[in-house]
Amino acid sequence: MLQCLANGVLISGLYAVVTLGLTMVMGVMGIVNFAHGEFVMLGAYVTYWAFTLWGIDPILSLPLSAGVLILVGISIYRFGIKPILSAEAFEQVLLTFGISIILQNAALILWKADFRSISTPYSDMSIAIGPINIGLARLLTFGIAVMLTLLLVVFNKTKVGKALRAVSQNRKAAALMGINVDKAYIIAFSIAAALGGIAGTLSALIMYVFPLMGGKLGLKAFAILILGGLGNIWGTLIASLILGISESIVGTYLPQGSGWAEGLSFALILTVLIFKPTGIAGVRRE
Repeated sequence: MLQCLANGVLISGLYAVVTLGLTMVMGVMGIVNFAHGEFVMLGAYVTYWAFTLWGIDPILSLPLSAGVLILVGISIYRFGIKPILSAEAFEQVLLTFGISIILQNAALILWKADFRSISTPYSDMSIAIGPINIGLARLLTFGIAVMLTLLLVVFNKTKVGKALRAVSQNRKAAALMGINVDKAYIIAFSIAAALGGIAGTLSALIMYVFPLMGGKLGLKAFAILILGGLGNIWGTLIASLILGISESIVGTYLPQGSGWAEGLSFALILTVLIFKPTGIAGVRRE
């Protein structure tokens, strides 16, 4: 049981990083970005090719994947998101969903549907803590996820972070106070894209890299977003733990558990929407 809990906690770190990008965009801009999973996929491919072509260790490629995804994020914001900021929510959903499909198909054309993986000297190493064995790659992933979360909490207390929070609470009032709302949106979307790229790097350490991987992780992120409360960081962290541990328990103790665990996100979304649509944090965006 302890091993099962440890596995759930470790994978929850990756889930939290994937979801924090969604949370940032939802919290500041009020947009549900269905293309965020594809940001993760692109980050994973940046890491894979950096390792395959130039031998760059995945950990060292974190700034590279974050930088590439910031450029991608700024481009998508300028030419896709910005023109529909005042549009109906349905139109925003359609746009981000369309971007997701375009990025998926571009990846399929460029890199085919092959499953690729990264094998580093520490990929098969593990650390024994009492009765628990922890894979070094998973431990590194979890440690980086914790550091990123702490950095994000600290960032929220900076001048820029406070400006983003002001925009998230009331766009018009923030503009009247002299805050450049468009600049705040670019910063929020860039940070979210960078988090997606970093999440892709962390995913490439412990998962296969393939064009549709973003859809799988994106679904889990949406389940966490809904459970945690839309746009709430602390709710996101708690919900990530709940999903990670739940998947680990289901995968370990139920017959054919790995298949059931993959469907847990759908069950979680339905349960929360029926019984507590405001999520853990009690936050609901219109």
